[in-house]
Amino acid sequence: MGANDNFATLPHIGEAVRRKEDYRFLTGSGQYTDDINLAHQRYAAFVRSPHAHARIKSVDTAAAAAMPGVARIFTGADIVGKMNGLPCGWLITSTDGTPMKEPPHPVLALDKVRYVGDHVAMVVADTLEQARDAAEAVQVDYEVLPAVVDVRDAAKATALHDAAPDNNCYRWAIGDRSQVDAVFAKAAHVTKLDLINNRLIPNAIEPRTAIGSYSRATGEYTLYVANQNPHVERLLMTAFVLGLPEHKVRVIAPDVGGGFGSKIFLYAEDVALTWAAKQLNCAIKWTADRSEAFLSDAHGRDHATHAEMAMDGQGKFLALRVHTDANLGAYLSTFATAVPTILYATLLAGQYTTPQIYVEVDAWFTNTAPVDAYRGAGRPEATYVLERLITRAAWELGLPQDEIRERNFITQFPYQTPVALQYDVGDYHGALFKANALADVKGFAQRRQASEAKGLKRGLGYSSYIEACGIAPSNIAGALGARAGLFECGEIRVHPTGSVTVFTGSHSHGQGHETTFAQVVAARLGIPVENVDVVHGDTGRVPFGMGTYGSRSISVGGAAIMKALDKIETKAKKIAAHLMEAGDGDVEFSNGEFRIKGTDKTISFGQVALTAYVPHNYPLDKLEPGLNETAFYDPTNFTFPAGTYICEVEVDPQTGVVKIERFTAVDDFGTIINPMIVEGQVHGGIVQGIGQALMENCVYDKDTGQLLTGSFMDYAMPRADDVPTMTLDTVCTPCTHNPLGTKGCGEAGAIGAPPAVINAVLDALKDLGVRDLDMPASPSRVWEAIQAAKP
Repeated sequence: MGANDNFATLPHIGEAVRRKEDYRFLTGSGQYTDDINLAHQRYAAFVRSPHAHARIKSVDTAAAAAMPGVARIFTGADIVGKMNGLPCGWLITSTDGTPMKEPPHPVLALDKVRYVGDHVAMVVADTLEQARDAAEAVQVDYEVLPAVVDVRDAAKATALHDAAPDNNCYRWAIGDRSQVDAVFAKAAHVTKLDLINNRLIPNAIEPRTAIGSYSRATGEYTLYVANQNPHVERLLMTAFVLGLPEHKVRVIAPDVGGGFGSKIFLYAEDVALTWAAKQLNCAIKWTADRSEAFLSDAHGRDHATHAEMAMDGQGKFLALRVHTDANLGAYLSTFATAVPTILYATLLAGQYTTPQIYVEVDAWFTNTAPVDAYRGAGRPEATYVLERLITRAAWELGLPQDEIRERNFITQFPYQTPVALQYDVGDYHGALFKANALADVKGFAQRRQASEAKGLKRGLGYSSYIEACGIAPSNIAGALGARAGLFECGEIRVHPTGSVTVFTGSHSHGQGHETTFAQVVAARLGIPVENVDVVHGDTGRVPFGMGTYGSRSISVGGAAIMKALDKIETKAKKIAAHLMEAGDGDVEFSNGEFRIKGTDKTISFGQVALTAYVPHNYPLDKLEPGLNETAFYDPTNFTFPAGTYICEVEVDPQTGVVKIERFTAVDDFGTIINPMIVEGQVHGGIVQGIGQALMENCVYDKDTGQLLTGSFMDYAMPRADDVPTMTLDTVCTPCTHNPLGTKGCGEAGAIGAPPAVINAVLDALKDLGVRDLDMPASPSRVWEAIQAAKP
């Protein structure tokens, strides 16, 4: 037996294994970037623009440079010719065949500032207090220019960039416009809707933070950073901005306190710190305070959309027509261009058999913080448009909400949508049926009567969502504009005692990878989950990887690990066959044991592992020592989680206060590895969706471009008493094209929840004459809508 063979309970796929990482987090033993302090470390503070749009006439650093402890002040003039601007990772081609407008995105502003919070200078000093004091002493002479913040006003506003004189980055479309128009011309009924998808500010518990360092002895840079994909960060920074050899830059993302998409991107602060570390031959640390994060983190959503659905007399969908104006902010963030196109328009088929769809997207520059992926990234925007439109159509046609959906659900798979995607499998009727039962929809009328008796309005809202996860495959993504591959890497290192270390390119910042990945490996090898360690977040240790976003970790990262395990098993069978004097084709493996087929002759995994490192027990001319394998996995298709959410609300018409009384979520995530972790992910996503629907809203002053919601005093986040008890369940149609059958669960709640909540609010207010209401449905907005609807 191997040294670590024991009688511990072995894990199974589908078992609620307690999270391994929780002990260190709950006891305060986690190590985040801000916990790290290096020798000879200095601190950085950034001078940020107080104006949304202005020319920089001069920057006077003399007084600030003379202040105590100040080592250096860098301005845009100091970096000209020494680095490039920040790159955009996705090229979109306009409908006229021209590439998108891609204006420079300087690390430190040169001639102009384009949003409040734009980077003007970086002060480096011995202490954080000295750096901040000196930053306040930097004198910048601005010529203030007119600003635009509303995407609907961008076309007629002052140009932000010379490269885009009309502020339009691209006009992109998918579908056959002429065919769609022809269907609309003959449709029995057309439902139309205008809506806004409100801008959101990511608020991870841990603000962005980074430490840049440089070693003159080796010529190597190290960047510690709160980031979701360290290999991509290194690739973008070295190849596109600094022009450094990639092997000379190490990016380490230790424990990260939440990301939700906002820590995917390459930010100016990361580049400035890394570059300046060599200039000053010292480590330089920067941590955003919360106000700075509100200004400078990439925001999410911000769409204005007109949508129309053509139907026959029985409510069967015939065609969908959508136009969206998408706000990109002042500059192109790393994946900004893909969100309102590839990740949005291609999901507008939803769960439905709409034969014809045409979607047109205009993307605009405005004097606001850059907009990029935020939990769901395009999929929540698409679901919100479609599910609001379908709910409105049901009201207009006098159909029940479940019936109009059932009449149009896809039932035959695989299903090719009119907007590029092909769904491999699903059970949409099953999810809706189960959600109806769990939500006790039959008893809703009685509950509504009880609310009416109290002077309250009760409403029921549906949302049947679908999302595309595990962005892939790389060749198709490349054809659609991706400037990087979207594969994943996994390495399995089996130690002589039979314990295992897993190296994954996926990154964990709350998802529970150290448990889920360990559970997959332990179940496959038949060893205790405690015998598996998971390493991630360090380009110096992990071979490569594309990081964590788009609910890709288990379906893409886990599949790479499974492929590496296939190689481990193949080699281990050869060793076991030699030890048992059999052919390796006669050896089978399960539950941690190798067995000669049809016999009771077995040998444990631990013994095979030890033998791999004591190679005198098998012929070296046939097998090299060790038991390590690496595999890359490039998916053949997206995965398609789906489900139905039902929200029940009670509204007080006297105050506009909305209370969520019930929330039911039935999801199809394919194979579920750890149901406890999945449930936590769904809870968190739904809470974020409720936040968008009822309270979160990023607001800029229309005239000055000042951020009005710049703190938690102005930007409302969900609290415990805003969250209802949730009823969760699942249906399961395993994904057909990855070895685990998994689909991804990290974003579903944030995708399905917002339309369910708003549809419920509008259902409650129908009798009062309220037909439209944009998010967030705050008490003041609801009350104002009720007053406006009165005769």
